[in-house]
Amino acid sequence: MPSNKYSSQLTQNKAYGTAQAMLYATGLTEPDMARAQVGIVSMWYDGNPCNMHLGRLADYVQASMRESIDRNNLVGMRFNTIGVSDAISMGTDGMSYSLPSRDLIADSIESVMSAHWYDSLITIPGCDKNMPGCIIAMARLNRPAIMIYGGTIGAGRTTLGPCTRTIDIECTFEAYAQYVKGEISDEERQDVVRHACPGEGACGGLYTANTMAVAIEAMGLSLPYSSSTPAADPLKLAECKQAVEAIRVLLEKDIKPKDIMTRKAFENAITVTNALGGSTNSVLHLIAMGHAADVPIKLEDFQEISRRTPYIADLRPSGKYLMADLHSIGGTPAVLKYLLAHGLIHGDIMTVTGKTLAENLAECRDLGFTEGMPSNVRKGPGPGDQGLIHSIEHPLK
Repeated sequence: MPSNKYSSQLTQNKAYGTAQAMLYATGLTEPDMARAQVGIVSMWYDGNPCNMHLGRLADYVQASMRESIDRNNLVGMRFNTIGVSDAISMGTDGMSYSLPSRDLIADSIESVMSAHWYDSLITIPGCDKNMPGCIIAMARLNRPAIMIYGGTIGAGRTTLGPCTRTIDIECTFEAYAQYVKGEISDEERQDVVRHACPGEGACGGLYTANTMAVAIEAMGLSLPYSSSTPAADPLKLAECKQAVEAIRVLLEKDIKPKDIMTRKAFENAITVTNALGGSTNSVLHLIAMGHAADVPIKLEDFQEISRRTPYIADLRPSGKYLMADLHSIGGTPAVLKYLLAHGLIHGDIMTVTGKTLAENLAECRDLGFTEGMPSNVRKGPGPGDQGLIHSIEHPLK
């Protein structure tokens, strides 16, 4: 099956000369008209650290596609959609727009892809509702697609006093309570507010954004390490380049989202969310994603999987570590590999690499190592005594 089976309806049909004229005006060449067209959508906007760098990632994806055009035979078409920051709108009437933004994202991606007959899709989300919105659109379209997560933010650090400490966005809530109770000064409160978010990336604990990114990686819809690689890490740009090669493979093999979004894939997502102590928002998002993929997911599924899944991750907000710390000890693939070894997830699901999850994880490092650990990761009862991930035998719960 040709990789341009959708776009060729416009580019190869003499009756659609008007459409072809418009495409030539965008810079496409005559050889480009026979190439597969890839929609590259980001949720970029300036007003949120989760999203402010996503346009740059989209640019890099398109540039990588151009550089490899002779090998991949792909033309990248960038477009954008909205995002809403829960952290900015929380506690105000603005929060009423948060969940609807998920469906606006899904609808807008579906609209652009369908109206312009793009053959495949690369999505680049960054904040809470972005990820499920992208996956819902991918399922509805059911054209070869991959998600590149924008990545987590790095740790913040206070500056006042002789002993500074690692902080994240959660600490701003705590600082206000401490200020109201008279436990800290306004200067100390402001120090936390000013330094909790050091730059680009999604909120650093296992809040909704990182939870959904991990769940989606466990389903096989993003490349290994996508969910745990920090936004500012050079590996995030490397992932963008790898995604171009992956989308070529998906087109060649005609692997579509619904081939990946199976019942087993959703069970993997629910399992890893329970194991890491992820956001309960994942319940409503995974149910909606399942509906889009024609895979019925019920509340009872979460309860059943929760009963058999140990809680093993000391991650914020319930724990003490950040997603960047998880990255330093092997990232999400190390956790998935550990869960797979203990029979808690399915390794035979298809993924966006064109390989099964088990095949992907076979190439990934194990949790049981001690080299390269950050200084703030304490010794503990986890594999390799790295402390962040506890063993199945000694879970947190």
